[in-house]
Amino acid sequence: MRKKKVLVTGAAGFIGSHLVDELVRLKYDVVGLDNFATGKKENLNRQIKFYRVDITQLARIKKLFKEVNTVFHTAALARIQPSIRDPQQTFETNALGTLNVLLAARAAGVRRVVYSASSSIYGDQSKLPLTEEMVPHPKSMYALSKLIGEEMCRIFSQLYGLETVALRYFNVYGPRQITQGAYSTVIGIFLDQLAKGQPLTITGTGLIRRDFTYITDVVAANMKAMQVKRAFHGEVFNIGSGHNYNINEVAAMILRIPPRHWRTATKQGRVTYLPPRPAESKVTLADIAKAKKLLGWRPEVTFEQGLKELFSQT
Repeated sequence: MRKKKVLVTGAAGFIGSHLVDELVRLKYDVVGLDNFATGKKENLNRQIKFYRVDITQLARIKKLFKEVNTVFHTAALARIQPSIRDPQQTFETNALGTLNVLLAARAAGVRRVVYSASSSIYGDQSKLPLTEEMVPHPKSMYALSKLIGEEMCRIFSQLYGLETVALRYFNVYGPRQITQGAYSTVIGIFLDQLAKGQPLTITGTGLIRRDFTYITDVVAANMKAMQVKRAFHGEVFNIGSGHNYNINEVAAMILRIPPRHWRTATKQGRVTYLPPRPAESKVTLADIAKAKKLLGWRPEVTFEQGLKELFSQT
């Protein structure tokens, strides 16, 4: 017997497809939406009802929310650098698209919307770790668009009684991550370059630090956000590991180079440095105490374990 009906936007994307797989495994009745802007057909779970549609088209998506209990809104144009080159498209997809998802959910009487937010909203802060109470300092249109999405969720909860939860992800990685093009992530890029025998490209000095979160932990956080019985009215939660690494360290781990041999590796051309990119935060490090307390969630996969799992699949 199938459980309640749920809807996943971005169902063919990196995070959305993994979430769909878990929902199908647990026998939920799943509806998936995607326009394949960055999602891939090979990521789609064939056991769901799927609709190729763009979330910026309210009239087309509205009817698909009928009888849905929970919406997982993962669809977005991610990454900072593409938003610098095309801020309008980023805003339309991430801000207007989120508004449409909330409007459709409200009209259909959806119980709860779980919104995929981003740690990029913090920008550079004077203290670490990053806590949900800090004043955001977005440095790009991508970060701003994700923050606007959070605020819309909060307002829809306050004005219309639609339950909303925002999960601020910290550098998600794992199988199906994008490895090429503008929307690729650093670990995906490194693994692709390694497979091709190319030097790993590091922007700037490689000393910026990131908190990396494995995909299964992100999926688990979404499931907790759906299943918790208390009412949510726009609450936000950090979803990270609580540990961080600089990009040089990440490259060394992927190349399996001991830190003491790093200088030799650079001289051998196994890594190459590129000019720094604009709008990148210097450090991210999640305080996850709130998620532990109110969601009952904690990360299970260490960075080393996550990389080992990725290596086993490549």
